[in-house]
Amino acid sequence: MADIQQLPGISTVIDRYDGVILDLWGVIHDGEQPYPGVPDCLDRLRAAGKTICLLSNAPRRTGGVIAKLQGMGIGRERYHHVMTSGEATYDALRLRDDPWHAALGRRLYHIGPDRDRDVYDGLGYVLAERPEEADFVVNTGIVVFGETLEDYQPQLDACLRAGLPMICANPDLVVMVGPQMVICAGTLAARYEEMGGEVRQHGKPFAPVYGRCRDLLGIADPRRILAVGDSFRTDVAGANAAGLDVALVTAGIHQEELGGAAWGEAVDPVRLAQVAEAAGHIPTYSLPSLRW
Repeated sequence: MADIQQLPGISTVIDRYDGVILDLWGVIHDGEQPYPGVPDCLDRLRAAGKTICLLSNAPRRTGGVIAKLQGMGIGRERYHHVMTSGEATYDALRLRDDPWHAALGRRLYHIGPDRDRDVYDGLGYVLAERPEEADFVVNTGIVVFGETLEDYQPQLDACLRAGLPMICANPDLVVMVGPQMVICAGTLAARYEEMGGEVRQHGKPFAPVYGRCRDLLGIADPRRILAVGDSFRTDVAGANAAGLDVALVTAGIHQEELGGAAWGEAVDPVRLAQVAEAAGHIPTYSLPSLRW
């Protein structure tokens, strides 16, 4: 059985690393406010000389994420770099430098809220009102928190009938918004694939976004980078594939699966090992929450 070291705080092992890649939702904040101890942890990481890159599967460009963090009291002085799946999507739609993206037309249908339009705005694409008028679909997730997969089935059906390839700008299946678990674009993409639709996803756990983070950090040796996230499927899997050590925050989306320990408390180590092995993605460490 996997032996996952449970840490009381990140300071226990931080001397082994020069930089950190930190997830946002479920680690830094809950979508509404920072988790207790996070601002202090960021300040202490910087004081210790560590380079911080925030990496989020947010389906919007980095400017919007920076503004949202600022509104929560996490200013630009508390971290060095930020990368998002939305930024990766924008770059893919801008560059079109691989055969799949190069073959896309110029008319897109958008599934998602208007606030996510920056992943294609300014690139010369035409926004189609209906799937049958589009060449492909950009999926950034649900419009209103609390909506279900079934609410989007008619749009997915129409996209499939039109034969549209899908770009998913957020591979996450779910995310915590306050105490509420809500579905993300990844859930819609998974259903579309099950239906026979063609999908390309940008963000975690896929390798290119980790390469971008390493470039931003300026750290050549992956062994000197620690990733922190709350998802086995994206954060742990992505770090494992990129050759990075990774700490799983157990108070995130897997809290109930890991035994429902009270927020910020350690989980049962046997349960943690069982869930990790079932997921097929093994973290190097676990943390109750992101804390020093």
